[in-house]
Amino acid sequence: MVELAYLTAGVLFIVGLKGLTSPKTATRGIRIAAVGMLVAMIVVTFDLLGLDAKFAWGVVIAGVVVGGAIGAVLAIRVQMTDMPQLVAAFNGFGGGASALVAAATVVGANAVLLTETAVVTSLSLAIGTVTLTGSFVAFGKLQGIISGRQVFIPGGAVTNGVIAAGIVAASAVGVFADSSMAYWVALGLAAVLGVTTVLVVGGADMPVVISLLNSFSGIAAAMAGFIIGNQALIVGGALVGAAGMILTIEMATAMNRSIPSILFAQFGGGASAEDIGTKPVNRATADDAAIALAYAERVIIVPGYGLAVAQAQHAVKDLANALEERGIEVTYAIHPVAGRMPGHMNVLLAEADISYDLLLDLEQANPKFAQTDVVLVIGANDVVNPSAKTDPTSPIYGMPILNVDEAKTTIVVKRSLSPGFAGIDNPLFYEDTTLMFFGDAKQALEDALAAINQL
Repeated sequence: MVELAYLTAGVLFIVGLKGLTSPKTATRGIRIAAVGMLVAMIVVTFDLLGLDAKFAWGVVIAGVVVGGAIGAVLAIRVQMTDMPQLVAAFNGFGGGASALVAAATVVGANAVLLTETAVVTSLSLAIGTVTLTGSFVAFGKLQGIISGRQVFIPGGAVTNGVIAAGIVAASAVGVFADSSMAYWVALGLAAVLGVTTVLVVGGADMPVVISLLNSFSGIAAAMAGFIIGNQALIVGGALVGAAGMILTIEMATAMNRSIPSILFAQFGGGASAEDIGTKPVNRATADDAAIALAYAERVIIVPGYGLAVAQAQHAVKDLANALEERGIEVTYAIHPVAGRMPGHMNVLLAEADISYDLLLDLEQANPKFAQTDVVLVIGANDVVNPSAKTDPTSPIYGMPILNVDEAKTTIVVKRSLSPGFAGIDNPLFYEDTTLMFFGDAKQALEDALAAINQL
């Protein structure tokens, strides 16, 4: 019955993951996977403790109550704007839990383990700890506690390579010499490596880093499953690890970057608002934006992180409704790395009850821009930068972008001319066909809507 229950949990995980391949089935997929996790938790607890371990059952129940309460509060209170930080924290807790399983195994056996058990223990300890510290550095960058820019460390990639080699060496000593101290040295070095690796990554690459750390948390969990002989943990961890790695590769491809270049190479320019603030642009008022939008036939809205910061998703919905009432076709173009995590813009727009059928990915949107009257860019920067197509010296050259510059008119809603996370200027802002509508995204959209209603 235990094996059958584990198999059932594994099947539910897979079916749930399959549901996430489509926005229409994503909610159902999440619920199915949650049921699978509940089955796995119940069965593994009964399998390990039985019915007689009253004290242990009390600890488990207390943990479930406290953990469930924290999860419920976070789910209710955390804004969609802060969802990337929450995902980063979840990755860190997952890695930390796996590292704790490995550490408990080392302590319980006094480091005297079968070779195969020792190997997976060292892997879970190292990968879980890297995930723990790296994820909370990512959290700090996303939250603004740590600078979102690259923080260069002495030696750069060489330093990280030396630390990684030290982890491998210490783990090997722990495995073959049954040394507890070697395991703890590996743990300490892994904690440092997680910090130093993520510190050097700039904010523009943070979606890829979050996806990679998510994959690491799954791999560490699968290793922990081998340690305790739990099939559900092995299957669940392997699914997370594989899916996260595939997503990471897809995200890197969308940026025309390799994963090593994201983790170890310097990226971006040094432009600042002061460097580019004196360049002439076509400034627009709410009335200018209203006229351009109200008399268009086709409008494409391009959301970016500025929309998330201003929490303007409902204002976008209201504006789109007003345009649609005038018979204007409104769709949305979503870049794969827009925002701070994979799917960030999709989640925000879904919160405003915008139909998934109206959301176009990069390949669907780009052929439509040339036949579009107005593109409304809200808080996006690097993902609409034409330098990626025209300037071989640009750090983002070759990155697939949304070709908004091909539309008849582009309206950019932005607080200022400050560069994006890549730290480079955007020539789109100075095009004759571009109107710069400066201000908070939510307020700007509300002002434009009021002006449209008066036409």
